[in-house]
Amino acid sequence: MTELATIDTEASAPSAASGSAKMQYLRAFAGLFLRDLYVLRREIFPFVIRVCMNPMLFLFVFTFIMPHMSGGAAMNPTSAAMGQNFSTVLLPGLMAVAIMFSGIAAVALPLAQEFGITREIDDRVMCPLPVAAVAIEKILFSAMQSIIAAAVVFPLAYYIPSTPVVAHVDNWAYLIAILILASVTSGALGLTIGTTVEPKQIGLIFGVVVMPITFLGCVYYPWTALGQIRWLQIGVLVNPIVYMSEGLRSALTPTLPHMHPALILGMLVFFLILLTWLGVRGFLRRVIG
Repeated sequence: MTELATIDTEASAPSAASGSAKMQYLRAFAGLFLRDLYVLRREIFPFVIRVCMNPMLFLFVFTFIMPHMSGGAAMNPTSAAMGQNFSTVLLPGLMAVAIMFSGIAAVALPLAQEFGITREIDDRVMCPLPVAAVAIEKILFSAMQSIIAAAVVFPLAYYIPSTPVVAHVDNWAYLIAILILASVTSGALGLTIGTTVEPKQIGLIFGVVVMPITFLGCVYYPWTALGQIRWLQIGVLVNPIVYMSEGLRSALTPTLPHMHPALILGMLVFFLILLTWLGVRGFLRRVIG
């Protein structure tokens, strides 16, 4: 009987140690997240300016100034094609841009500094966490910022345009799923960029990569509107921003043309897995290798 009790005690010891390690990892992960949250709170004003400036300028120029000008429709062919729905079309697209820009800026730009000459990343990876978990924390923290960015854009799109924005949500669970998937995917994209590009070249990426995928990401027009340019309509399917824009369009403005929701969800999951794998692998290579 004593031998059985000894065996039971020895068998339960690894389980208790494993549970203790998990709790330690969880506390360390939460500590990193709270640390980043504290830094963000101290820099909340630059964050809000960064989030608001680009969507506000687009809305002000294309949906307020041009409609008040004579010949405004001719100056803005997209608005002429969409008619009174252009402000409505623009809402989900600008939310997608805010999510994408915020996700990339929250990960890629800090990594350029942390992987620089001072190697500030070494201080972060000294916490009692697997190195891969440090990369995951960056993705999740950027996702939180992206969701905030999308929430900030929403009232701007309602009050700035001269034509009313018609948006309604039929399925809140679907909208929440799109917001979460889009936000985490943008963070994973930022991690991939930040671990692939050299720190001194990170500014070049915004002109060479970020701007093209934005303008070809169905932000200012529905994907179905590219039907007349079939090769381009197929080519943009490799762009993750397309599925963010179309996903938000199908969730917020379901009466407008959009992709099938199952395709949107499936492709967002695919890009999330792919970009997370690439980003974490690059992070491990830059930190350990």
